[in-house]
Amino acid sequence: MTNVQRDESTGAEPSATRAPAYRRYVAIGDSWTEGLGDPEPSRPNGLRGWADRVAEVLATGRDDFGYANLAIRGRRITEILDEQLAPALALGPDLISIQGGGNDFLRAGVDIDALVEAIDAAVAESVRAGAEVVLFTHGAAASGPFRALRGRIAIFNELLREAVDAHGVVLVDNWRLREARDPRYWDSDRVHLSPAGHHRAAMHVLDALGIEHRLQPLPLPELTPPTRRERALAELAWAREFAAPWVGRRLTGRSLGDDVAPKRPTLSAI
Repeated sequence: MTNVQRDESTGAEPSATRAPAYRRYVAIGDSWTEGLGDPEPSRPNGLRGWADRVAEVLATGRDDFGYANLAIRGRRITEILDEQLAPALALGPDLISIQGGGNDFLRAGVDIDALVEAIDAAVAESVRAGAEVVLFTHGAAASGPFRALRGRIAIFNELLREAVDAHGVVLVDNWRLREARDPRYWDSDRVHLSPAGHHRAAMHVLDALGIEHRLQPLPLPELTPPTRRERALAELAWAREFAAPWVGRRLTGRSLGDDVAPKRPTLSAI
């Protein structure tokens, strides 16, 4: 298995690159993999996202490439694995990305050890099926509502690295990405990536895989420090538009993904 990581703290490039050789890529996860924050009306679910962008590069020069994305917003890790893993492996992928955890970290009684044990078992099953596996540490702890959860996310990330080492799979280490601190890479909800953020995420995945690509960071708007009044108004708007609805869903047992279907349930060209 390839195990090449890009060190964003130093800017080092992968030790080796290669042309895309995958024929079947399947992505499973939650809203981050579904592509929230990167709207594209012409695409399924109206979203593009980093996984689509990765698939576009992997498909370059191939007429036999298929891509499926089973991720659904709001899903927790156990739901992702229970609902998405078996259908994903049934598609016979030679590359699978497994992502989740953000919706678990927000719950007071989350069992981090159990989450990583479930991921470890899913990785083992995927490897036995012949797929190369991509995992992700979480880096969102530096922004928005996840800032207060840095401790539990750091523990999750460290345990996940043990699973990566045990199975020799690919790790995209988002925890160490310095640009994640830049608000321009985040959507207005402070939880999901902006289009520029999804584009950078795709670059990091391709770099971790050691895949040759020509992607360059998208231009960013000028960053102007807000005044105290602007900051206060922004906080009020965020609480009204995002925080309050989230609390409402939690109290009523609803999820953003209740009426959402996978955007690419079967392998197809992109």
